[in-house]
Amino acid sequence: MKRRIAGMAATLLAAVLLFSPKAGAISAQHGVLLDAGTGRLLFEKNADAKSLIASTTKMMTALIICEQCNVLDRIRIPKEAVGIEGSSMYLQEGEILTIQDLLYGLMLHSGNDAAVALALYCGGTVEGFAELMNDKAHMLGLDDTHFVNPHGLDAPGHYSTAEDLAVLGAYAMENPIFSQTVSTKSVTIGQRYLTNHNKLLWRVEGVDGIKTGFTRAAGRILVSTAIRHGRRLVAVTINAPDDWNDHQTLLEKGFSRYAPVQAVNPGEVLGTKEVAGGEAGSVELIAEEGFCYALTPEEKLRIVISGKDFVYAPVVKGQKAGYAYVLLEDKTVGKIPLIYGETVEQEIPPKKSLWERLFGGG
Repeated sequence: MKRRIAGMAATLLAAVLLFSPKAGAISAQHGVLLDAGTGRLLFEKNADAKSLIASTTKMMTALIICEQCNVLDRIRIPKEAVGIEGSSMYLQEGEILTIQDLLYGLMLHSGNDAAVALALYCGGTVEGFAELMNDKAHMLGLDDTHFVNPHGLDAPGHYSTAEDLAVLGAYAMENPIFSQTVSTKSVTIGQRYLTNHNKLLWRVEGVDGIKTGFTRAAGRILVSTAIRHGRRLVAVTINAPDDWNDHQTLLEKGFSRYAPVQAVNPGEVLGTKEVAGGEAGSVELIAEEGFCYALTPEEKLRIVISGKDFVYAPVVKGQKAGYAYVLLEDKTVGKIPLIYGETVEQEIPPKKSLWERLFGGG
């Protein structure tokens, strides 16, 4: 998934529309609002600047655990996971908990001790687990992200960006165990009663995750996501003194101002090309994939077909036929592969008769 949103960065117009003077500016030093379904950045502010990310690191930790471990497994807490500095679920050496219990401690209570316990169980060592985190970041196309620990305590070489965190959050919420964990408001684990630190779960309609973060050096960091009418938005702020209000503004404006538009359907005819030397003079160009994009009511998409205006026969139905580019305000926001809609054989001249061959007649 980074579907990097390659060529899909938000335009200046989008930022102006989302943050009119009435909406006010956000307090964050870095921020992003991502439409998860279409890949469009509805708003960005220093979105690709590398920053400390504190406990939002735990999104990647939890994702790897959800994908690679059985959350019903029970583990004995090793001494190396006890007494880790910072936020904690206060694990005791030798106590036995399930992986799911530790995930709750990790994501609701931001337990650094839970992060280390999970890392040791899954990766053998903290360093080994960090390698798994970086491998996953590479797979997701998070080119401006690097991890050295599973909890997010400040460390050289440990960083990400607002955009990368948004992409990671959108991907992680597709995992049912991850999404169920981060949407839980409170849970009892033995004698522990854990309440989710994410206040937006109570404050904003549709919010179902994801993670808070704070260190003195990083400032307040928040990744949130909400789903309404089947549509998911992901908001990220880094170093934001007023993050709760920032996120409410981002999410409300994103849902009210933008709507997904199905610009192209799979199998739709997007144009034609002339066929030189063919039995038919032209061939239809068919969209191999659909294309959906979040737009304001004022915005219109334009589709441009690349390449020459003609093709030489023969042409085979289903054969690759280049690309159509989707433009917004003369900026490319999408690329749709095309195929030929029918087979066009090469035109064969009629055979000359013996008389024509001998005397050049007719």
